[in-house]
Amino acid sequence: MNEPSHPSPPAASKRRIPVSQPGMADPHQLFDDTSSAQSQGYGAQRGPGSLGYPAAAASPQAAFLADPVSNMAMAYGSSLAAQGKELVDKNIDRFIPVTKLKYYFAVDTLYVGKKLGLLFFPYLHQDWEVQYQQDTPVAPRFDINAPDLYIPGFTLPASIPHPPPSGWAAMAFITYVLVAGLALGTQDRFSPDLLGLQASSALAWLTLEVLAILLSLYLVTVNTDLTTIDLVAFLGYKYVGMIGGVLMGLLFGKTGYHLVLGWCCVSIFVFMIRTLRLKILAEAAAEGVPVRGARNQLRMYLTMAVAAAQPLLMYWLTFHLVR
Repeated sequence: MNEPSHPSPPAASKRRIPVSQPGMADPHQLFDDTSSAQSQGYGAQRGPGSLGYPAAAASPQAAFLADPVSNMAMAYGSSLAAQGKELVDKNIDRFIPVTKLKYYFAVDTLYVGKKLGLLFFPYLHQDWEVQYQQDTPVAPRFDINAPDLYIPGFTLPASIPHPPPSGWAAMAFITYVLVAGLALGTQDRFSPDLLGLQASSALAWLTLEVLAILLSLYLVTVNTDLTTIDLVAFLGYKYVGMIGGVLMGLLFGKTGYHLVLGWCCVSIFVFMIRTLRLKILAEAAAEGVPVRGARNQLRMYLTMAVAAAQPLLMYWLTFHLVR
């Protein structure tokens, strides 16, 4: 009896399967698996609470601020700056009379309007005495005869608080420079250099005036309460007439310029005579000096010379602006 035949086992394949060695990629894999390496890299940079994202590198500024030596240097520098500011605030009065300057800017719109009217029509004014309160002159906004630096246009430093008057009040020197630039522009002669020369020449003449008057007062031995700031204020009023003359010249030509400037020249001459005689000649009367005395005559000539110089400078600084 024949036994049932069993199928023979399949022959072993002679194909050799390469064995991958450690550190080598699978030869049947098309692309390298870099996920493990990336996860290891990210895991190395992962910080607590970073939610799986790499921590940002610290900036040089943050490292500098984190340095205790840098913090100490910054604190020391801040303290030095505070001490320097305090020192300047305490000693600024030695170099700039801040308290005195505030007096000359204590004006309001009503004062500015009345003062401008006084400069154009001084013939109608009667009382030229400066009012005092306990040996101290009252603020300009309470006395139209008091000198100020707002209308002449010489501004305070930014660190000095002062409430400027509102509205249309013009600052004469700055407005004069702007009007000069407008006049040069209408004649196709404008240039920054020429405008700067115009402004610097006006300031140079003003400085020369102040120095000449102070020297004359010293030579004549006049004891007066007329200060240097008072002189700057009084001499700066002529810019108001200069602005009016140039503007009329732009609108109506040479005729308008000469008419308005001539009126303003006569007005400033009368204004200076009636103002300065109370400052210069009043001291002579208080000292009992005879009216016809030699020293008093010199004081009268000095007053006339200062007043007469204003129209000459008004014409000299404006005649070339109108053609």
